[in-house]
Amino acid sequence: MNAEDRREQVIRAAVSEFSIRGFEGTSTADIAKRVGVSQPYLFRLFPTKKALFIEACDLGAARIRDSFSKAAEGLYGQEALAAMGAAYQELLQNDREVLMMQLQQFAACADEEIQRAVRGGMQGVWQHVENLSGASVTSRVDFFAKGMLCNMIAAMGRDDGLDPMWEPVLDVLRDQVDEPGTYGDGETGETGGFEESDEYEEAYANYIAAQIVAPGASAADEVCDAVEGAAEVLSAGSKN
Repeated sequence: MNAEDRREQVIRAAVSEFSIRGFEGTSTADIAKRVGVSQPYLFRLFPTKKALFIEACDLGAARIRDSFSKAAEGLYGQEALAAMGAAYQELLQNDREVLMMQLQQFAACADEEIQRAVRGGMQGVWQHVENLSGASVTSRVDFFAKGMLCNMIAAMGRDDGLDPMWEPVLDVLRDQVDEPGTYGDGETGETGGFEESDEYEEAYANYIAAQIVAPGASAADEVCDAVEGAAEVLSAGSKN
């Protein structure tokens, strides 16, 4: 096995370990043991545990992007979103590491370097969905919100996905997936009862910009103003 193949093997093993015990709870010894290499060799491939954790996060995001690409092939718009939604539910059922790695990466975001990497990975998935579907911001917000709901149910429910408490909710999500025009208000595919205006787009852009402002004394006010502005527009739009 050459060095590149071994490197990929180590990253896959890291996903398996980190997805269970998280960044703080996993040791490089655990990962090296799973792969069958020494710790010194592991550190020849990755300088720090944090660097390896970030690679594991990137692999998780790549699995999601690949799943969406396959599902949306030949489709566009709401049909592409519906296909990707179905593919994501299937991915959660068949690859629990994808789910658990997401949860662990969010939990590790107290570390600024990990936070930047995770933010970049999620922004990459967001952009990938836009590229594949061409869907509006409001449709994509709805799509990702439902995906996070699926994450919550999958994390708390039984491994077979048949938790009686959540099964009615899953039935609703499946119905929406089966009817491609239902992302949004659940019936017509509209964006929750209000059109996506330039004001909405600008507020959303300000919100995203606020998330990437470098921390500092002056940045705090910019973040608060941008988030509050976006929240006001979203709230007003949802009431129309």
